[in-house]
This record gives sequence, structure tokens and C-alpha cells, in this order.
Amino acid sequence: MNPRAEKQVQPDKSYDRPTIFYPLKLIRRIMPPLNVITPGLVDYGEALHIQYDMVAQRAAGEIDDTLILLEHNPVITFGRGGKQENVLATTERLKEKGVKVYKIERGGDVTFHGPGQLVGYPIIDLNRRGRDMHKYLRDLETVLIETLKVFGLEAGRKEKFTGVWNDNSKLAAIGVAVRRWISYHGFALNVNNDLSYFGLINPCGITDAGVSSLSSMLGRRVEIAEVIQTVIEKFAEFFKYEQINRMTSLE
Repeated sequence: MNPRAEKQVQPDKSYDRPTIFYPLKLIRRIMPPLNVITPGLVDYGEALHIQYDMVAQRAAGEIDDTLILLEHNPVITFGRGGKQENVLATTERLKEKGVKVYKIERGGDVTFHGPGQLVGYPIIDLNRRGRDMHKYLRDLETVLIETLKVFGLEAGRKEKFTGVWNDNSKLAAIGVAVRRWISYHGFALNVNNDLSYFGLINPCGITDAGVSSLSSMLGRRVEIAEVIQTVIEKFAEFFKYEQINRMTSLE
């Protein structure tokens, strides 16, 4: 045998298969990413205008679906169905308490936001989710119900009302809006906030039910940071996001 003869190498049949390249659009449809922004305490007016900008950007395909999780300084907001008589405090009293007032486009009546309450604004494309507002609202409720369950608190829905409840006490309010089937506004979950502010209004126009918080129900203080992590996990689970991109700035 010629020592310089090259050895005949037999191909490994286990790797003899075509390489499949998936289009980027298909990958994103299979594993949609979610941007999560947690900027802390943000003035309501600033957050509102940021939502408007992000809705336009999402509609144009310039950003991915986004979930903003933050807190607000004391503020009362009127939804599309808001009635002035559901604000029980005078204008002077609201100024004394440092409470601002906004009339906005979300569904529902009047509600309150303040420090210690986790507010979530999903800016997501509902065109990809069947344009089903009823299902979207129920999915948001499910995310919050399952979040509370992680902390050992059983919660659920209340017939004829949107939101999350424990018996006759409301723990979370939900009010959303859409533009070109991009969602904005969202939910507010009472974590460790000062519930006395709800005495300034008839929350969501309801006069025969109470308002409570996760901390009040458990008899111990629960920190916002703990709840944020669980909300992200449950939101990704129920809305089927595989990739989470975390950031802390709204800019």
C-alpha cells in the first residue's frame, strides 16, 4: 500500500440532513419577544404620553410588544364612562391631598392610582390575538389572579364586574383602550398602597363593595418588587412570550 495514499473517510450519516433556515418573521411569530419596562414612580401625565408614543411605534412595527410596570403619584382618572358624581371630594380637598385629575380614553368609570399600587400598561398587538377584547380582559384578570395565588391569596372574578376580587373587596381594577388594535392603559393592583385615598371616590362607580390590597389581606407588607417579578412571569406565561427583555428607563 502506498503510505501516502489518502484514507477514505466515510461520511457520518447521522449529520447527513438538510439545514433548515427559518425566516425571522416566522421565528418571531413562534417565540414573540416582550419588552418589560420597570421605571419606578412616574408622573401620570408623563406615562400617558409615553403610552401614546409607544402605541404609534407598535402599530408601525418599530417596537415589540411592551409591558410597562410602574407606580404613580396620587391621581384620579376618569374613563370613558366616568361620572363626576363618583368623585366625593371637592376640588379644594383634592388639591390639599396632592391628587391630580385626568380624563382619559380607557373603559370604565373613575379610579385612583398612588404609590404602593402596581400599575401595568400592556402595549401589545391584538391583531395577532384575534382582536378579541373580551378574551384580552379575561386574560389580564387571569394574570392577576394567578399572581395573587403565588402569594397565598385566593382571588377571582365578580359577576357583572371587570377586575379581580376577594369576596366583596376589589384588589385590582382593569380599564383598557385600543388604537388600530394596539392596546394601552391596563390594570392597577393594590399591593401596599394607602387605601384611604379610595374614600375620595366611588371606585369604578361601585358603591356597595369595598377596596383592599394584597398586604391588607395577608396581614403583612408585600413589596412592589416582589409582585413585579411574579406579574412578569405570569404575563409571559398566559400571553405566551418566550423572550423577555428587561429595562428600567422609559426613554
